[in-house]
Amino acid sequence: MKELALKYGCNPNQKPSRIFMADGRELPIEVLNGRPGYINFLDALNAWQLVKELKEATGLPAAASFKHVSPAGAAVGLPLSDTLRKIYWVDDVKCELSPIASAYARARGADRMSSYGDFIALSDICDVATATLIKREVSDGVIAPGYMEEALQILREKRNGTYNVIRIDTDYRPEPIERKQVFGITFEQGRNEVCLTDPALFANIPTQNKEFPEEKRRDLIIALITLKYTQSNSVCYVKDGQAIGIGAGQQSRIHCTRLAGNKADIWWLRQNPKVMSLPFVPGIRRADRDNTIDIYISDDCDDVLRDGEWQKWFTEQPAPLTREEKREWIAKNTGVCLGSDAFFPFGDNVERAHKSGVDYIAQAGGSVRDDHVIETCDKYGIAMAFTGVRLFHH
Repeated sequence: MKELALKYGCNPNQKPSRIFMADGRELPIEVLNGRPGYINFLDALNAWQLVKELKEATGLPAAASFKHVSPAGAAVGLPLSDTLRKIYWVDDVKCELSPIASAYARARGADRMSSYGDFIALSDICDVATATLIKREVSDGVIAPGYMEEALQILREKRNGTYNVIRIDTDYRPEPIERKQVFGITFEQGRNEVCLTDPALFANIPTQNKEFPEEKRRDLIIALITLKYTQSNSVCYVKDGQAIGIGAGQQSRIHCTRLAGNKADIWWLRQNPKVMSLPFVPGIRRADRDNTIDIYISDDCDDVLRDGEWQKWFTEQPAPLTREEKREWIAKNTGVCLGSDAFFPFGDNVERAHKSGVDYIAQAGGSVRDDHVIETCDKYGIAMAFTGVRLFHH
């Protein structure tokens, strides 16, 4: 198939809409179920590039959760602790989680609010365990190199048979020059084929702390690859093989760092014993549970704790998680890695990152205030590499 007509473009008024190969080649994708739309394909194709590159860089199965052409989550297939299994709502799954299922659980679970209604990408063939997890979530579709027959049947039952399932040809390689049109004007550039596993990325370490343990280098590479497919400006916090906070599309870098840091804090606060033991009423919907936890953790916790409200969500009224308790718990999160798609203009980014447990940073460098950024890192013993690589994506 060389062309696929779509229902409409980004919005219903944008017709006609299609995807096609300008050089006349066959499309490298096959729709196995559903009818993906314009934005679905934008998410799918960007997400596929991300997981493909993560797998090549780490040797581990990878998954991504995409929303509006930026990742809400990305991860590699490391085993889940009992705590992560619980906060990602997969502790009740009867089947054993395969590496690709674990990658998906991490990618989807880190920021469940942002991942609601996502498009999923898998680096490996979708197995039954992964399909079982996907079926439980509100999602628009999935792209993968293949599907086990039983897994495909599970996915075909989702959303009354309309769930979007795409298979992509792993041998497909795009042309080295890419083009797009804006306002009738054609833009052309070389594809961003920068290698983010090059040891030279960690050759320039201007901080006093120059130690980057192997697993921290891996996490920084995961951050940089995630940023490569995130709408700029962007910042990504990573811990233990998964993104825990992504800030995308902000005009100010400090706002990116704050946004991503707040998401990383929420990820960590969800592991607080008070949060994990919230007495939810039986049968509460997963989305309502996620939203209730998000409010409970926030400064607006009274919205779900006051009389007349808490009864909707809990069997008994929980005690609030106080600001002091939150501060003390967040301080226990350490060893976090942070990547930025361009240089930090000021040390305020490092100050904010430090509050969320960041001990390792990879950023382009090249600011006129690099000295201030380095000085701030040294104040907290943070190891920082100047990669010399900018990763803007638009």
